This record gives sequence, C-alpha cells and structure tokens, in this order.
Amino acid sequence: MHHFPVWQIGGLNIDLSTFLGIIVSCLIVFILARLSVRNLSVTNPSKMQNFMEWVIEFVHGIIASTMPLNRVKPYVALGMTIIMFIFVSNLLGLPFGLVFSYTEPLSFLGYPIITEEMIHNAHGGHGYELAWWKSPTADVSVTFGLAIIVFFLIHYLGLKQNTKHYLKHYFEPFWFFFPLNVIKEISKPLTLGLRLYANIFAGEVLIATILMAGIAGTPLLMAWQGFSIFVGAIQAFLFTILTMVYISQATVHDESHDSH
Repeated sequence: MHHFPVWQIGGLNIDLSTFLGIIVSCLIVFILARLSVRNLSVTNPSKMQNFMEWVIEFVHGIIASTMPLNRVKPYVALGMTIIMFIFVSNLLGLPFGLVFSYTEPLSFLGYPIITEEMIHNAHGGHGYELAWWKSPTADVSVTFGLAIIVFFLIHYLGLKQNTKHYLKHYFEPFWFFFPLNVIKEISKPLTLGLRLYANIFAGEVLIATILMAGIAGTPLLMAWQGFSIFVGAIQAFLFTILTMVYISQATVHDESHDSH
C-alpha cells in the first residue's frame, strides 16, 4: 500500500490528496451544472440538458418519497448537490493513480510532508512512495464532515420550521425515553459517515491490492471497477435519501394526529 501526502502543519495532519480530490470533484460538478444550463431549449434540448433533467426528476422522486409533495421543492437543489458531489467523489479513485517515489525530504510552505526518518524507514529501497490521487470519500474526515453538515442542517430546520413538535419528539413515547432519543439522533451522522467511508475505502484498498498482481490482475481490476461504479451510485443514493428522511422526520409532523 502507498502512503498519502500528509501535510504536517502545527498539530494538524492534512491529507493533500484528499484536498485535491475535493477540488476536482467540485469542479466537475460545477462544470456539469453549467454545461446543462448553457443553451436551454424547450423544443430542441441538448443531451446534457436531457440528462440533467432526468437527474432532477430522479432526485425529486427521492425527496417526494420521504415527505409531502408540497414540501419537496426547497430541497431539490440540496439533493442534487449531495448526490452529484458524492457520486463524482466516489468514482475519482477509479480511473488512474498518481504515485511518485521520493528519495529526499519534501515540504510545503515550510511544513514537512516527507521527513528524513520516513525515507530511512521506507521499505524496498525505492524511496518513499506517495499516492496523490484517491476518492475524497475514501477519507473518513470527508464523509464525517458531510454527515456533520447534514446533522446541523437537520436540527436547524427542525427548530426553525417545526419547533414544538421537533422538541416534543425527544420525550416520546414517554419522558424517560429522552436519553435514548438523544442517542438515536447522535447515531444518525455516525452511520451516514461510516457507511459511505467504509464502502469506498474498502473498494480502493481492493483496487490497490489487485494492482499488486500486475498484468495478471487486469481482468479482475476491470470487473471490480465496473462494480465500483454501481457501489458509488448506490452509496450516493443512500446518503441522499437518508438525508431527506431525517429532514422530513425533523420538519414534518402528522397534521391528522394533531387534530385529535
């Protein structure tokens, strides 16, 4: 397994390959969005416009399955952003790898990435190898970062749009269930982040293992990369639909129940 370029600044260890992946993912999503609206036409839509319209309808359907139809529209942009960013990020590690070998210390802005000790301890005598390319979602800090953003958004919307019922649900069905309900809420971002990270990281570990087999592993590599596209799509779908389910639970309450 290769090492990743960790920038040691102060007490922080910053993975530069993760930052590179995040930037590239954002650029790809932005470019796709811009291309899809560049020449909008009702009578003669482009293939990109048709594709993006299909994605919007798909995301609209996801959200509509979790909450009343009149509540869907405000969350379509959020759903589009989440599903596109995660799907693109999940696939970035598939096409190729950028691995370089270093025999001298490496630093960035005066802070070390590779030290003399790391080169000395490197195995094989070929220098210290750094992999500069991977899926951002194969980094636990990225997936938990996304999950924490969703966590705060859920509770902000719950307090803003559904204050009374949002606070009340912590004490249902009985007041002494409060600790369990708090634990349930805390577990939501944990499961969101861990599920996404575990699936993508495991896939990239397997790809790295297959690459060690050289040319003999090419057929297996091609098959696994094809399956990884499916896994990446499923994980983007799950993260998006669970986000919308949690938002619905926090912001929507049963009107008929209140009338009794």
